[in-house]
Amino acid sequence: ANVNPKLIVVRFSGYGQTGPYKDRPGFGTVAECMSGMVAMSGFPETPPMLPPVPLGDEVAGLFGAMASVMALYHRDAGAQGQGQVVDVSLFEPLFRLAIPYVTLYDLLNIVRHRVGNEFPDAAPRTMLRTKDDRWVGLSATTQGTWEDLARAIERPELIDDPRFLDNASRVSNRDEINAILQAWMSDKSLEQVMDLLVPAGGVVGPVYDIAQIVADPHYLARDDIIDVQDPDLGDTKMVGVVPKFSATPGEVTHSGPRLGEHNEEVYGGMLGLDAEELDRLREAGVV
Repeated sequence: ANVNPKLIVVRFSGYGQTGPYKDRPGFGTVAECMSGMVAMSGFPETPPMLPPVPLGDEVAGLFGAMASVMALYHRDAGAQGQGQVVDVSLFEPLFRLAIPYVTLYDLLNIVRHRVGNEFPDAAPRTMLRTKDDRWVGLSATTQGTWEDLARAIERPELIDDPRFLDNASRVSNRDEINAILQAWMSDKSLEQVMDLLVPAGGVVGPVYDIAQIVADPHYLARDDIIDVQDPDLGDTKMVGVVPKFSATPGEVTHSGPRLGEHNEEVYGGMLGLDAEELDRLREAGVV
């Protein structure tokens, strides 16, 4: 701040720059455990489940990016050029996503435990299996979507059934709802399920693996899977730009620079080192 008061510094660490754990080594895995997310992940009869991606690292990166934009706006739009330090830990962004659980525990002494694919306070929301052994995620947790679903599976009498009359009733009888839905789906293929439910307003979608993602027409239509020319690998599929910007859409132009590809540009052009100085740095193992 004394050198450049306009500077914005975003600091990432396991536990943040303050507090009794600030000097502990921290990885995303431990952050995921301490955030509360892992304790809620899985089924009641299984151990807690770690996420299948480095979720703590990636969500912290998103929070850091948002914080950077907020700090830039604060500096440039009315703070007279004031910079600041942004302190991002790995565990707090995940903790922040679990918005209601502190209050639920404080006021009602409710501890959120593992409930598998269900929501503790809304139903139906679950995973179901089709005749062709595909899994489908289904959510009908508002009154309108539940009534649309009941009509779509040709069971309109469920709408007035006292067991399913409102969300509280459906939560109390979620096993009965899930059994009805699974029985309906068990003799239908994924294609049949989608053809019957989607036009009727059903909120439903297949569980995809990566092979199904790269073949899906919607992913392709939105340029989420793109082809990039790599100098070593040739034509290579990669993830496109997300989200979509109308005025500045951006593009992926390469798969990543080769080691040392920009040495001349950085050390020569930006830092002003001549060829002799750059050779000395190479010989010393610096670059």
